[in-house]
Amino acid sequence: MAGGSGIRCGGALPKQFALLGGIPVLARTINAVAAALPGAEIVAVLPERHADFWKNLAARFEVAPHTIVTGGAERFDSVRRGLAALRTDPELIGVRPLVSAELIRRVAEAAERYGAAIPVVEAVDSLREVEEQRTETEGIAASHVADRRRFRIVQTPQIFRADILRGAYGAEYRAEFTDDASVVEAAGHGVFLARGERGNLKITTAEDFILAEALLAAREEGAERE
Repeated sequence: MAGGSGIRCGGALPKQFALLGGIPVLARTINAVAAALPGAEIVAVLPERHADFWKNLAARFEVAPHTIVTGGAERFDSVRRGLAALRTDPELIGVRPLVSAELIRRVAEAAERYGAAIPVVEAVDSLREVEEQRTETEGIAASHVADRRRFRIVQTPQIFRADILRGAYGAEYRAEFTDDASVVEAAGHGVFLARGERGNLKITTAEDFILAEALLAAREEGAERE
């Protein structure tokens, strides 16, 4: 899933095309799936106006074989298009560029056993639940502390048995569908929570790229020492 505009990262192009360690974010994502699951069919869902741009950009790098599909108005619509483009009947995977092959396989094994699985990590920050929110300049008027032990931060890849996922996406779009797990859960299926990784960084803002570059440098340095 790479159909977003990435406007929070700034720049002229969506974040999925920006270079991370000299390689486009989307290329890292595609290659991570190919390395973890050799032979898997990969479909990349892109903004329609950038499909040709990605084809030209990908030709300059070593990118695993994949099919390109253009996205819809909402992420929900884009997933539907991606599913329709699959020639085989695999699970769906949405992956972050710094994900490890071990994590992909761990979630895949859980999905094979339970039908639906997503990686999560424990919340480490203090959390507050908002009761009343005024304007952005005035801030939040009322809130109360939340027990962070009861919460988990959701990551990707999110992996599902194909029949469960296809059936779930037969529903009508709802605003609360923020990821594939929420769609599957609304269809009545439980979602297994697998152990995630702190280094499985979600890139949303320009600052996230700085963190991602630092993580990559640390990994490369560690690999050289080994």
